[in-house]
Order: sequence, then structure tokens, then C-alpha cells
Amino acid sequence: MATLFISDLHLDPGRPQITALFESWLASDEVRHADALYILGDLVEAWIGDDDDAELPQRIAAATRAVRDAGVPVYFMVGNRDFLLGQAYAGRAGMTLLEDSTVHDVQGRPTLLMHGDVLCTDDVAYQAVRRQVRNAEWQAQILAMPLEARRVLAAKAREDSKAHTGSTMESIMDVNADAVAETMRKAGVTRLIHGHTHRPAVHTFELDGQPAKRIVLGDWYEHGSVLRVDGDGVELRGLATG
Repeated sequence: MATLFISDLHLDPGRPQITALFESWLASDEVRHADALYILGDLVEAWIGDDDDAELPQRIAAATRAVRDAGVPVYFMVGNRDFLLGQAYAGRAGMTLLEDSTVHDVQGRPTLLMHGDVLCTDDVAYQAVRRQVRNAEWQAQILAMPLEARRVLAAKAREDSKAHTGSTMESIMDVNADAVAETMRKAGVTRLIHGHTHRPAVHTFELDGQPAKRIVLGDWYEHGSVLRVDGDGVELRGLATG
């Protein structure tokens, strides 16, 4: 059997074909017979709170819970779009929440799991925003707002993010090699899996004299992206929409 990883789906009502692809893949034999499924952040384009009464969160919860009910553990790590997702929704969705920078045994090898945004240390402006939105007091203030006000705020945040992305060099928004090495060194691992950058690839390099690997998950804006890890190695592949 295999362990499966996805991230950066950015599910949104405006792209129903991607939501349908996500639901059909979760119902596939590959997923239902997996050792585990990991979702490493940015499952949705914007998360306004576990009390969101829109259709999409309900569909997601039904699909992931069905995987868990089939006997496959579903692990979830928040990203920069769904950092407000909490235990209440995770419980309904049958997901186990993971802290960022968690080390799990994946097919017999200790592996560091991250969303990946904290590694983009060259993007100073983004890191400042990240520190603010991860503050518990700030989050409590946002969640105390009415749902409609939160929807308006989320829409503005998406526009601000697009503006920042459009005006910032791609190299600045990618991970910093020194940050990667130091983070892996502290975790005591030679394999890292993360998302966030939307640059799917398997990077091999040397870390303190040992062969190391950094696997970057792809986004789901136009098609799916899945990492499969089994006894034969790793496979990073795309999923076509129907």
C-alpha cells in the first residue's frame, strides 16, 4: 500500500470541476486502500471559520470523512489560506490536525511534513503578515465577526495576495535553501515534503554529508497533483479533470 499527499487544492465554488475531481479521487480505490492520506494545507481558497454554512465546506467534510470511515487515516495541516480551520471542523470531516513541521514515519522513513510557507524567508512582507494572522488574539477577533463580514474580509485578503504575488519576484517567494537545510537539520531528517510554492518537483541534494530529498507538492488550480510514497519510492503525478 501507499501513503498519499496533496496540498494547495484552493477549492472554490468558482472552479467546480476541481471540487468534483477532488471528490472522485477520494472515492477511488487508490485512496480507499491507502495507508494514509495527508493534506498539507490550502485545501480551500479561503477559510472563514468552522461555522461557515456554505455548501463547499459541507461537501469537503463528507468526502474526507468517507475516507476515514473506510479505514484510511486523514491528516490535515493548515496552510496560509485555511489557518482558521480548527478542531470542530476537523472532527466533522474525520481529519486529524497536525502542527506544521511534524515528523511522521512514512513508509519506514522519518519525514518532515510542512505547508512550506515558513521556509520562504526571503519574502519579508509575507512573513510579517503570517505572524499577524497566526496570532491567537487576532484570530479570535476575526472569528467573532459575523459570517458575511468575514466573507468580505476573505475576498479582500485574496485580492491583496494576488497583488503581492504579481509584484514580487518569483525567486523571493520560493523557499530559502539555508532555511530548508536548517529546518531539516533541527528535525533530524533527510526527507522533507511540503507544498505552498506551487512548484512540484523532487529535489535531491546533500545535507551534512548525507543524501537528502525535498519533495514539493503541486497545486490543483487546473488539474490535480498527487504524491504517492510506497516501497518502490516516490511518484509525483498529475490528475486530469474529467
